[in-house]
Amino acid sequence: MTTDKDNGQSSCPVDHSTNMTNNECPIDHKSWFSWFKAPQDSNQNSLKSIPRTATSLTIDKLGKDREISSIPRSSDEAYNGGEGEHGGAVSGEARWVYPSEEMFYKAMKRKNWDPKAEDMKVVVPIHNAVNERAWTEILKWETAYGEAYKCGGPKLVSFKGDSSKLTPRARINMLFGYQRPFDRHDWVIDRCGKRVEYVIDFYTGKPSSITPDIPSFYLDVRPKLSLEGAWIRFQKFIGMI
Repeated sequence: MTTDKDNGQSSCPVDHSTNMTNNECPIDHKSWFSWFKAPQDSNQNSLKSIPRTATSLTIDKLGKDREISSIPRSSDEAYNGGEGEHGGAVSGEARWVYPSEEMFYKAMKRKNWDPKAEDMKVVVPIHNAVNERAWTEILKWETAYGEAYKCGGPKLVSFKGDSSKLTPRARINMLFGYQRPFDRHDWVIDRCGKRVEYVIDFYTGKPSSITPDIPSFYLDVRPKLSLEGAWIRFQKFIGMI
């Protein structure tokens, strides 16, 4: 695992630190912690179901190392998603950097949640893995555009998370009895200087029969329903990509 000390230079692709307002993770931690604390039932697996040691950790024992993601960051700061809560890329690290256990814990405390230090050993890896999965799903769409790799491959420019805002597809699915996504993200990537928007709906997945204690997720990743996104979806539908 590649790590970086908590130096405040960059952040994971929500605000983990008060001095990092321009470097955030797209995860809506309020919605995620609602999921983590949810009771387990036949349709939902939660943090409560994960075995953990009985040993309680103190804050000073939380990890301070930050994992460097596989997600490339665009060097174009002119299009950074705006300032404030969902600010974008800054100079420095070439890839997005995830929060440390300590940063994640403190962010939850600032938002008046009641996190347990020992839970960070589970929460942070899940947080990182889901971001990686989202990027992998985006790359599945982008591999059809070989020209993007002539420029070093697609890069993440900006992002925002809003669990309260449902996508049209999620609304339609709910009318047919499907579960509500617990989070929604909008990511903007750079494809050789062209901005392409993606939308991601996050759902709790069905527990695996092999590893029933490990939470599972389903990510519905597709181009956002704009003119460009509609064209990409159409090309995929007819088999052009």
